[in-house]
Amino acid sequence: MKHIKWIIAALIFAGLLLSACGSKSVAGEIVQPARLEPIEGTKFSRVILTEKAAQRIDIQTAQIQGNTVPYAAVIYDTEGNTWVYSNPKPLTFVRQPIVIDHIEGDLAVLTQGLDSATIVVTVGVSELYGAETGVSK
Repeated sequence: MKHIKWIIAALIFAGLLLSACGSKSVAGEIVQPARLEPIEGTKFSRVILTEKAAQRIDIQTAQIQGNTVPYAAVIYDTEGNTWVYSNPKPLTFVRQPIVIDHIEGDLAVLTQGLDSATIVVTVGVSELYGAETGVSK
């Protein structure tokens, strides 16, 4: 009889823990970690993350230097095109095409520089690409 009480208590506790693992909601709405906002006149979208999502994927950024970007910021699509994600405002990321001239160590030297004020994502790039294009796992 004593063991049954412990088993029931353990099952109730496990049920409470599992119920805490579900999606969080605000006033009954499920909060998505990322949302897309179409960029007018293009086929691209801004990826807007929640603060928690940015923390979970450990988004890190760097300001570009002249016509170079950290090679960690570069992502290749399935057709071999090269891109970076800029960070124009907090938690907002925009994919931008780049053309690489050559690689020097951990830097990609571009044929044309981006605007010198551009901040690019160096960690979390593939997660942003997946959120934007629907690619997963």
